[in-house]
Amino acid sequence: MRAGLRLLLESEDDIEVVGEAGTAQEALLRTKLLQPGILLLDITMPGKNGIEVAREVGDVSPETRIVMLSMQDEPSYVREAFGAGASGYVLKEAADTELVRAVREVAAGGRYVHPELGARLAVAEARAQQDADDDPLSEREREVLRLLALGHTNQEIAKLLYISVRTAETHRAHVMQKLALETRAALVRYALDHGLLEPRGD
Repeated sequence: MRAGLRLLLESEDDIEVVGEAGTAQEALLRTKLLQPGILLLDITMPGKNGIEVAREVGDVSPETRIVMLSMQDEPSYVREAFGAGASGYVLKEAADTELVRAVREVAAGGRYVHPELGARLAVAEARAQQDADDDPLSEREREVLRLLALGHTNQEIAKLLYISVRTAETHRAHVMQKLALETRAALVRYALDHGLLEPRGD
């Protein structure tokens, strides 16, 4: 995958690939050493995931801007990537046609999301804002609640949602606090009452 992306980028006269890495730790070390203008990150990486790496890039290379590469086309992942410091979000299936455009857009100081995905993100955010007064939980917290109610452990939730175990534990604590729940049984009842355990086709 990296070899293909490198060939794609190096075929452009105005883009120079200065390095690559196979793990999160290596990515951070090379970013600190090379100080690239753009860092292309995969959400799924050995060690820390791309979201976690993105949060740390600002400490080692403040001027580096991030383009996230992902298989996930859900607005929640785009929101989380941008919240972690990314300026671009490209789906792997469209990388051959969109990656160069995204790199140029982000290098110029802009942001890039596939138009269709960006429209879905806008709709999702509008819906989330409309529902905010009725539901104290964020979209990610509702997903964590659903997975907890289905019996998943914090470690399993972290893997499913591409977040750290600590982040999963934090989400769980917020859910329990916001809903004033004290036991898993109470959490399951809440999930059932609010239709969170209904089949979603995924």
